[in-house]
Amino acid sequence: MRSVVSFLVAAAVLSPLAVAAQVQPHRAEYTLRLGAAANAPRIGTAVHDLTQDCAGWHLKRDIRTEIALTTSWKMSLASKLDSEETRNAFRYGLVQTQNGNPRDVKGRVQRQGGELKAEIVFGTSPPSLSILPPPTLLPTAAIGHLIERLAAKAASFPALMFDPEVTGDVFLVEVTEQDRANVRSARPADRPVALPTGKSWPVFMNFSRGRQDQKPLFSVTALVFDNGVLDRLTVDTGLLSVTADLANLEMRKAPVCPRS
Repeated sequence: MRSVVSFLVAAAVLSPLAVAAQVQPHRAEYTLRLGAAANAPRIGTAVHDLTQDCAGWHLKRDIRTEIALTTSWKMSLASKLDSEETRNAFRYGLVQTQNGNPRDVKGRVQRQGGELKAEIVFGTSPPSLSILPPPTLLPTAAIGHLIERLAAKAASFPALMFDPEVTGDVFLVEVTEQDRANVRSARPADRPVALPTGKSWPVFMNFSRGRQDQKPLFSVTALVFDNGVLDRLTVDTGLLSVTADLANLEMRKAPVCPRS
């Protein structure tokens, strides 16, 4: 489950909310395939629905996949995230389903003074409480941080981000800008999508646990646009790779809010 869901974690990597204002609200639909080959089999879809009001960001992600591991063994996976993010807080509900068996998670991350506290409830278990490293970025704000560093011509840089979908903890993400020649080509079977007209950067990212020095759990390559849209994602776990390509994109206007 985690190796498939992980690809959209890239959308959360990639500071304060004022920095994330570079990100434009949008709804992006993706086609998921198993492997990077041009004829790789389609295994599902994903929707990344980001809206904004004067209180903050609202993110809904819906991932649905079915993988045929053998002719007689199929695995059905789904992940639905519903979250709200402000400058100092992130609240979310997550339902992940494997072969019809749901797993519910509810979480809250809150900045209080100099601390970043997380409270996560897995199903009916008691709440899990933890203190996150102070530099940890909340998901949508982290996208703005990524864009800001790339726009400043940082060839490589690390970042800590809170991950609600794979670990429920902190990821250390090491970002490196790539040569544009390394961007994966569009698939012949895909319908063309009108991409944003702004600047974009091809990136390579290694994801590892943020609390201890470990080898990366997986890597991600993607094309990151300066309004927060991502395309040509490839997640490689070492055992398998999952790719995601934009199938439809709807850009939205940011709200006009009074200055505080």
